[in-house]
Formats: sequence, structure tokens, C-alpha cells
Amino acid sequence: MAVIVWNVVFDHVIVVAGREYVRAAVVATTHGSPYAREDDWMRPALPRAFWSATAAAAAILVVGVLALQLAIRQPRGLSRRPEGLPS
Repeated sequence: MAVIVWNVVFDHVIVVAGREYVRAAVVATTHGSPYAREDDWMRPALPRAFWSATAAAAAILVVGVLALQLAIRQPRGLSRRPEGLPS
């Protein structure tokens, strides 16, 4: 799950940065401003995408490991069905 979330978050941040660049390029063209360079928008997006995706995946991994530890520590008697109950 963490790998999938990492990819989704990374892609989302890159796509948003691309859309912001396109908007800036359109505004620059329509207002006669200097040309908006793609590098100026996309280069800063790469580390932002990497660290955002890594933080989201790390949060999922931490919750998963904690849940696993909690499941391992749970006494076995609590997970069994009491005798006499239909299955």
C-alpha cells in the first residue's frame, strides 16, 4: 500500500506543478511577459514531490508496523470463539 501511495502522491505533485506551469505560460503569453521557463517550475517540484510522497508512505508504514505489533501482542484467547457458539 505504501508503494502505491508513494507513486500516487509523487504523480499528483508533478501534475499540479505542470498545470501551474501551463497557467503561468499562458499568462506570460497573453500579457506579453517574459517567457515562463519549464525548468523554473518543474525543477523545484521534483524534491517537493519526492519528500511529500516519502512522508505519506512513511506514515502508512509506521501505522502498519504499529498495527502489526499490536496484533502480535494481543493474547491468543481474545481471538478465539468461545466454546458452545455456533460457527
